[in-house]
Amino acid sequence: MVKKFINILNREFGSINQAAILIGFFTLLSQILGLVRDRSLAHVIGPSIDLDIYYSAFRIPDFMYVTVASLVSITVLVPFLIKKLDNEEDGKKQAQKFLSDIFTVFMFAIIVVSVILYILLPYIAHYITPGFSPDEQIRMIAVSRIMLLSPIFMGISNLFGSVTQLFRKFLVYALCPVMYNLGIIIGILVFYPIFGVEGLAMGVVIGALLHLSIQIPVMIKDGLLPKFSFSVDFQQIKKVFSLSLPRTLGLALNHIALIVIVAQASMIKEGSISIFNLSLALQSVPLGIIGASYSVAAFPTLAKLFSKQNYESFVEHIGTAVRQIIFWSLPISFLFIVLRAQIVRVILGSGSFSWSDTRLTAATLALFVISLVSQSMVLLFTRGFYAAGKTTRPLLVNLFTSVFIIVLSYSLLCVYRTFPSFQYFIESLFRVSDIKGTAILMLPLAYSLGTMLNFFLLWILFKKDFLGKDTYDFMFKTIFQSFVASFFIGYVAYLLLEVGAVVFNLNTFFGVLFQGLVAGFGGVVAGICVLLLIKNKEIIEIKNALKTKFWKEKVLVQSSEEGI
Repeated sequence: MVKKFINILNREFGSINQAAILIGFFTLLSQILGLVRDRSLAHVIGPSIDLDIYYSAFRIPDFMYVTVASLVSITVLVPFLIKKLDNEEDGKKQAQKFLSDIFTVFMFAIIVVSVILYILLPYIAHYITPGFSPDEQIRMIAVSRIMLLSPIFMGISNLFGSVTQLFRKFLVYALCPVMYNLGIIIGILVFYPIFGVEGLAMGVVIGALLHLSIQIPVMIKDGLLPKFSFSVDFQQIKKVFSLSLPRTLGLALNHIALIVIVAQASMIKEGSISIFNLSLALQSVPLGIIGASYSVAAFPTLAKLFSKQNYESFVEHIGTAVRQIIFWSLPISFLFIVLRAQIVRVILGSGSFSWSDTRLTAATLALFVISLVSQSMVLLFTRGFYAAGKTTRPLLVNLFTSVFIIVLSYSLLCVYRTFPSFQYFIESLFRVSDIKGTAILMLPLAYSLGTMLNFFLLWILFKKDFLGKDTYDFMFKTIFQSFVASFFIGYVAYLLLEVGAVVFNLNTFFGVLFQGLVAGFGGVVAGICVLLLIKNKEIIEIKNALKTKFWKEKVLVQSSEEGI
């Protein structure tokens, strides 16, 4: 039974659409578990100081992950492994030695950093949550110290992920976040009632350990499980880190922007950090299913194509991913904005999560979702640059946009508090004028505007380096067709919401659920009809990809991938 399960995990997948759909399916499963996780947090704890402490405690471990663990990121290691494995004589032996060297240096570095942060946490806690009282900061420090184990496990898992992606073992790679969310849910339901917020941190550590464990059988079967090396090739390590550093700095800058936003949220109102993070998690569902799925599925092929100097196919794959991301993201953005209250109420609205919390979270979610397309495209273009070995450009763009987000968030908060007319406009637009703490809305607005700027700058640079006029024109054709369909989706969904308000009892869970389902389904049907009328190409491509039998032992690669 175990052997059969490992064989399933080791199966390979060929084309970008097939891989993206597979990853998207398991990402959806992971996101469903993530929604169960968030609903459990909202029901059991609700927007409160406990939940604020939990989310704030993530900031330092996450920062450690993006600054240390990302040095051994998949996007950097895959090109190195490709070159090692291309050696017909002892390619696998060279690849394992390379992985062992990386593993040894990484473990030493991350353990040292963990110990340093463990000691320094009491001195930096005030800068992370300036709005917390001393007692609340002490609690946050204790939770954050437990979570410091998580980046160690996640970093090793990330290292293993370079192998599972390279060999197109997308099934095991897609299962990792499922296991991670499962561990967190265990922490909420089992450990929180016993240990309090510290129990939530234990769940995070268990989830990270499960995230790692699911990949170990595949690594063993492929013969690439790394070991501690006592003869590290530091010249090779230097090359890896020199390529990783720009990406790591870029991620660190993004994370610093989030740290600043959380610090500002801690000074608005108790529960503001919770509302910001819960809405961020909700918008991450379509981002993970669409943007992350296509960018992850595309990266190994892009790296191989560029290493073989097959630039035409490289551009073709980028163009395919761009069109599919736009095709899916725009309609979902419209649906999320129209159905935001129903989505939040159904997923989070129970127990300690009040109607006021629902309305404020829904407004925050809408402001996040307006940048869904941009966030997805940033993931893709960043991976495209890394596949081509151009790591500096994403770094410079991230530097500029991260500073922009920080400055803009402060500026918007000042404007919001200084000019009552602007505050009145925002509160009236989202119908939250009778709720306290609406200043939180300025933070997702700043984040979305910064992300849009990030995409715009990356697009200009990527188009200049790689994309021809045909790809450029075809992308905008997809944008136009998707926007037209999205408009009808949103409009029909809005009309059906009004009808549903009369038909269903909105004071009950099922009333809100069915109102949202009927409106969403009607909107989607309207959008599909529009796409069929204008003969949209993406519908046909997705239909063909779905017809493929995923569970073949090996899927034949599309002609565009020949010559890899």
